[in-house]
Amino acid sequence: MNRDRPETVLITGASSGIGLELARCFAADGCRLILLARSTAALEALADSLRQQHAVEVIVLTFDLAQPASPQAIFTELQTRNLTVDVLVNNAGFGANAPFTEIPVARELEMVQVNISALMELTALFLPGMIARNRGGIFNVGSVAGFQPGPGMAVYFASKAFVLSFTEALAEELRGTNLTISVLCPGPTESNFGAVARGARQRPNQVKKMTSKMVAESGHRGYRRGKIIVITGLGNRMMVFALRWLPRWLPRRIVGFYNRVQ
Repeated sequence: MNRDRPETVLITGASSGIGLELARCFAADGCRLILLARSTAALEALADSLRQQHAVEVIVLTFDLAQPASPQAIFTELQTRNLTVDVLVNNAGFGANAPFTEIPVARELEMVQVNISALMELTALFLPGMIARNRGGIFNVGSVAGFQPGPGMAVYFASKAFVLSFTEALAEELRGTNLTISVLCPGPTESNFGAVARGARQRPNQVKKMTSKMVAESGHRGYRRGKIIVITGLGNRMMVFALRWLPRWLPRRIVGFYNRVQ
């Protein structure tokens, strides 16, 4: 990154978890930040903290990406403000943990809208300008879930498979340019993701998780180094490697067992 010309970074889902920690990472780079989520109060609190700590410009936008009109409205709003986005961080997303037929279809469609459609549309809106300027990039937040099917979280795992495949394809299409196209693939992470996914139900004997800070810092380093796929944690990398050799039925059984909630 050229510090004489700081990047403008748009981060979706920036109010908590990995998105919040990614905002801190990019603020430490000296970037101008555009923070986007549904919670204005949480975003303003984060923005104040980043301004004080890093002396960077922070802009807060409140939008709900579950609404199909939001991506175009975001793009139009930034055009109106004459703001150019150099790096788009598609972090917003959520899951639902239950058998497919037990989750209301409206909730599943909302998940597809946030995890897939909004990510794709925002990329489609901002990427042409990046290509024209030959500067910046797309940083998508996927999951190790994208490498396998997920009984008990079928639509979420499928949505992350889309994010992984989409990012890899874009990276190949843009090979030879100055753009960085990267996907962060964490495993289980300490955040509010599980609470949203499972609601009041709790899963006993949780596996050890990385913190959101650890995940974000690993992803940020990978992005800055131009890595296309960033898998956080040695155990997660070993698991993804092992999937190449295991029969397809075995990961399905393991994930299905893990995703059962009490």
